[in-house]
Amino acid sequence: MSSSGLHMPDASRVQKLNAEAAAWLARANAGSWTTEDQSQLEAWLAQSRAHRVAYWRLEAAWSEAARLAALRHPPVEGVRRFPAILIRAAAVAGIAAMLGAVGANYLLTPRTNTYSTGIGGHETLKLSDGSRIELNTNTKVRLAKVDGTRQVWLDRGEAYFQIKHDPAHPFVVIAGARKITDLGTKFLVRDDRKTIEVALLQGRVRFDNGNKTGPLKTVALKPGDVIMASADSVSVTTQPIKKLENELSWREGLLVFNYTTLADAAAEFNRYNAKKIVVADPDAARLTIIGEFPVNGVDLFGRVATRILGVRVEDRNNEIVISR
Repeated sequence: MSSSGLHMPDASRVQKLNAEAAAWLARANAGSWTTEDQSQLEAWLAQSRAHRVAYWRLEAAWSEAARLAALRHPPVEGVRRFPAILIRAAAVAGIAAMLGAVGANYLLTPRTNTYSTGIGGHETLKLSDGSRIELNTNTKVRLAKVDGTRQVWLDRGEAYFQIKHDPAHPFVVIAGARKITDLGTKFLVRDDRKTIEVALLQGRVRFDNGNKTGPLKTVALKPGDVIMASADSVSVTTQPIKKLENELSWREGLLVFNYTTLADAAAEFNRYNAKKIVVADPDAARLTIIGEFPVNGVDLFGRVATRILGVRVEDRNNEIVISR
């Protein structure tokens, strides 16, 4: 898990690490290695992860170079031979120079952690800074620290964020072309491929509408605000906090409907279940229902809809078909 204490070395530091690693590798292959040398190397490696990465990468390259050398023809008799340590040191230095730029990029690339849930899944991520992220059904996120900023990419699905505010290390969620910046916050982000929804329950967030133009390019949200952003529009409404909390009932494994149309209720159930609800006609789709249901309660929903609304429900293998 990325933390605000994570430090990535700059390019000059990487070059210095490569030089130090090359020196250690040359000594290790000199043929006069002692237990004291080993202890000193282990102490140097223990100083940081960057030391170990630099040494292991050079050691791997050195091993490959040695393997290739063994495949060549033996040297011709009478040809002057350089001392083995000079050859090895030169090889290590060459490898270090060759890998310098690549090593810099490797060490400077932020570590990304990926987490995902399947259909019906629910997972809570506890970050080292005290923040929490809850992933809803069929959700994928990637986490990294980039230039001091804690960043999360919501690749699909829905996640609830409870963020420890740190002005020195801003927390940013990226969903498609949109960016949500935490200002001390509890908020929900949902990406259903067509629309990005951001609902703020506590604190403040700033919503940036990517490269889009128009009056709602950047929006500061207050608790209760819900922003809906599609390919060609952005709208902001204000909802009661209780209603937004109902939208988060999936955290307890529930779906809460309050005069919700059967069409919308079916769409919600279908996010969590392989067995789908199909509303077969427009008249049935417009009917509304009130109640709380387990996220996997497809059959229960069908029985309640029959009793309360008088609709016809047919169980067809992996589908529940509702009609008037």
